[in-house]
Amino acid sequence: MRIGRVAPLVTMGVTATLLTALAPAQASAAEPLKRFENQKPAWHRCDASQPAAFQCATIKVPLDYARPGGKTIDLAISRMKTSVAGKRHGAILFNPGGPGGEGLDMPLMMKQALPKKVLQQYDLIGFDPRGVGRSSPVTCGLTGSEQNFERAYRPETFKRDVAWARTVAEKCRAKNGDKLPYITTRNTARDMDVIRAVLGEKKISYLGYSYGTYLGAVYAQMFPQRTDRWVLDSAVDPARVWRGMIQVWAEGTEPAFTRWTKWTAQHDRTYKLGNTPAKVKKTFWDLVARADRSPIDDGGQKLTGDDIRTRLRAEFFSPKSAAESVVNLKKAADGRATSRRSSAPDDQRGARRSAAFAAGTPADNGTAAFWTVVCGDTAAWPRDPEQYRRDAIRDKGKYPLYGDVASNIMPCAFWNKPAEAVTKVDNRVGVLTVQNQWDSQTPLVSGLGMHRALKGSRMVYVQGGEGHGVYSDDPRACANIAVNAYLSTGRLPAKDITCKVSGRQSPGVNQRIVPAQPHAPQAPRF
Repeated sequence: MRIGRVAPLVTMGVTATLLTALAPAQASAAEPLKRFENQKPAWHRCDASQPAAFQCATIKVPLDYARPGGKTIDLAISRMKTSVAGKRHGAILFNPGGPGGEGLDMPLMMKQALPKKVLQQYDLIGFDPRGVGRSSPVTCGLTGSEQNFERAYRPETFKRDVAWARTVAEKCRAKNGDKLPYITTRNTARDMDVIRAVLGEKKISYLGYSYGTYLGAVYAQMFPQRTDRWVLDSAVDPARVWRGMIQVWAEGTEPAFTRWTKWTAQHDRTYKLGNTPAKVKKTFWDLVARADRSPIDDGGQKLTGDDIRTRLRAEFFSPKSAAESVVNLKKAADGRATSRRSSAPDDQRGARRSAAFAAGTPADNGTAAFWTVVCGDTAAWPRDPEQYRRDAIRDKGKYPLYGDVASNIMPCAFWNKPAEAVTKVDNRVGVLTVQNQWDSQTPLVSGLGMHRALKGSRMVYVQGGEGHGVYSDDPRACANIAVNAYLSTGRLPAKDITCKVSGRQSPGVNQRIVPAQPHAPQAPRF
């Protein structure tokens, strides 16, 4: 909150009196936070199956930072002390994305990715954001079908979609009570600053993926003086939170689909889907229409045309993957059994995490945390169901693959008013952003939006890069060289960098090695 300007006629003596009177009040308001910042974590081995150096602890943070003397919640944090005396720069905090992604095991993952020179400078810090995993997890008691948000607009099903959205909102309110308004990005950023203080650091460094980029940008906006070396990988456009970020999936998919038709036509000998882009496009839409008339049996699951559109949306950003999927679906439609590979390898890797991390986490926690944050961050969601209907009809015409799904009604239409206004990201903090050209979850237009909002940032752009997440453990990759140089020296590049994917590299070579955390497969993720 900004204090209004003092009237120019106030004398120096009166001004001094006012400042003296205000000082104790300001000090007393800040004093309750000291008890959180001065905590001494009881560090212990996270799990017997993990290295002894991987330590965990639980600290307390205020539920509502405006009332730090009120209710508290638990925040699970972790660390690996990899810094070397004489080379130590500080601590680096990680976030894997979400909202709803668990980050407690990030130090383990990032120890594999960071080169020795960087590891020697930092202690690696992870945490489960508030409401997630081991950090006072939220649940809405949602069934599997209630977690499915990808609902194509059709006039005959819209009433059911409205009922679903209202049910999710009501269940979340009923299950979480007074906790719900405070599971937000702004409060998670405040939690990050408590972690910084608890670690005894004047500043903290950060690497965030996907939703983690928005979280990092909000922290930089709120605590610019405590923001050290800051890397935002595959960025959310802060001007689009949050409905606009779901809608950008539709906007970004159309050029990816066009690229796919061209690539697939060039490889007609292999896939036989058409030898021109127009024929490939027709093959796909004929398949969609066929599935709408008679659902396709794909390994025991009946797929409609709407299912095909939503399932393949992200795959079009990797032409080879999408071509293989369409071939398999065509075979299934013709009654020829296929063994369809999973289109979500990150979820498979995430499922292999230590069971200890998932202990006690509600089954719908990922989805519940997602809606809690994206609905609680901003009041920009329309409240009138008819607005969603109009938008879905409009966007199905503009973006045929996914526009109606992205603009259809969501639970946020029935959410309570947010406790705080959305954060406007607009600063000159030095930040390094990293972006693949063909990213399905945070498309290029989104990454460019973040770059514009952070006026002190530099961007590493991977031309031709595919996949969601750029930074990995490949020391030869152009983007990784730039990130490692920045983390080592703290010096941003003099100008934006364009990296090009080598012809020797396979699609997705720049995808990060950090696995996504397990969550309901239908839950949206950034």
